[in-house]
Amino acid sequence: MKTIISPSILAADFSILGQQIQEIEKSGAEYLHIDVMDGVFVPSISFGMPVIASIRPKTALFFDVHLMIVEPIRYVETFVKCGADMITFHLEAAGERTAETIDRIHGLGCKAGLSIKPDTPVAALKPYIRQTDMILIMTVEPGFGGQKYIEASTEKIRETRRLLEEYGLQTDVQVDGGITTGNVSIVKEAGANVIVAGSAVFRGNIGENIDKLLG
Repeated sequence: MKTIISPSILAADFSILGQQIQEIEKSGAEYLHIDVMDGVFVPSISFGMPVIASIRPKTALFFDVHLMIVEPIRYVETFVKCGADMITFHLEAAGERTAETIDRIHGLGCKAGLSIKPDTPVAALKPYIRQTDMILIMTVEPGFGGQKYIEASTEKIRETRRLLEEYGLQTDVQVDGGITTGNVSIVKEAGANVIVAGSAVFRGNIGENIDKLLG
């Protein structure tokens, strides 16, 4: 499957964010990963609707919005209005309303992704596997940038890809957390094709870093 790089603006320099987004766009990345954290589902607080709305007119990049918030269904309509192209939310946060949340996102004309934390088994995805446009395997504990990749994630990525193949699906598998130029080939080989990277993109030359991640 085609490899897609989704630079996480959590690691960007916000004093020159517009400039860095332009560099990303020129460098072959297709997505922009936007983490939304509420300080409840995860300890940190990050970007909200105004940031997404303000950068939407500035770029044609696909807005890959990752909700790390409780009861995500409450806010999906607002995020779609702000310019999200895909909304990924956590199975752990939505619970029994997971299927309803996916349907709500699709009903708004947006793609829906489903994410699981490191301790959640891949089997938990089975009831929703045909509904989702993307599966996000968190390869660190969600909530903070700059963490080290959890090695056990590699087998979890493989298991996810095998599960999709069992259902005859070519659904995108995204990885997020601790991805570097040193381990990106490992996650690709395991079956991931959408690569979220923060520090690995924004530290140094953005164009060169993206080239290395694309391989």
